[in-house]
Amino acid sequence: MNAATTYLRGPRGPHGRSGRRVRMAAVGALSAALLAAGAAGTFASAAATPKPKPSPSASASASASVTLTATPTTVKAGDKVTFTGRTKGVPIGTKVVLQHKYGAKWTTLRASTTVKQGSSFSLDNAFRDKGKEQLRVMVGDAVSPTVDVTVN
Repeated sequence: MNAATTYLRGPRGPHGRSGRRVRMAAVGALSAALLAAGAAGTFASAAATPKPKPSPSASASASASVTLTATPTTVKAGDKVTFTGRTKGVPIGTKVVLQHKYGAKWTTLRASTTVKQGSSFSLDNAFRDKGKEQLRVMVGDAVSPTVDVTVN
């Protein structure tokens, strides 16, 4: 055997039993150290990570509400209907949109306005198609109860 072979195989022969024990002990100690450091790092990052707080806008929209009244509730095709209502928890100037139920979906109509001083709004819309319209307004994430308008 030459010097390089002796170095690789160790002093105890080709199987290197005493060298293997030293290597296994070193690998075990290193593994335990890495696991302990990883666990400590995990606990430290969990303690350092702040819990998310609800944003002010999310809590404001959750408490927002809106009412809706239609006058008159029965009209001839093409006649104007005035929709009025009040909001609570909605900033002045927020857009109010009128929606109607089309099949199973709510679709936004062209009629819109903004919340005025005193948290009120008013908008007009004319309906051409005869039948019963189910309507509501949407202000931010808040929706009003449904009102029905009959178009003759």
